[in-house]
Amino acid sequence: MVYFALFLALASLVFWVYVLFDVIGSDSERIRLLPKPVWAVIVLLLPKVGAALWFLLGRPPRDPALAQGPAGPPPPFPEYEHPGRARAVSPEEDEAFLRRCRERAEEQRRRAREIQERESRERQEREHGGRDAGGASGSDDSRRDDDEDPVGPSS
Repeated sequence: MVYFALFLALASLVFWVYVLFDVIGSDSERIRLLPKPVWAVIVLLLPKVGAALWFLLGRPPRDPALAQGPAGPPPPFPEYEHPGRARAVSPEEDEAFLRRCRERAEEQRRRAREIQERESRERQEREHGGRDAGGASGSDDSRRDDDEDPVGPSS
């Protein structure tokens, strides 16, 4: 008998906490009869009676779509669920968008060409600058390959 009373007390506590969270999580505009803060106070002060009153009188009606559960797995391409969403409203907007895309692409190409030209100039300056400095010393650097150690052989 003691276990049964303990079980009922625990079940009552769990039900009360569930109802309290249900009151707090419900949409204020859909709650029936009384405002949301009043329902929260009723459930807090009158745990068993307040919870029963909430279920009978205050709880918002459930949406039929939510009561059925999930409709199934999400579609593989959700963008197809919103037709016309990515479409331009007018032909002028579409042309303006395409023009901006072309301008941006040209700007990116121009920057890439500038970077390549700068890198090739720096590479040529390093190659020519290293050969000119080595040729002025009078050593036989012209016979050395570029892969050799520029300092010279270590003896």
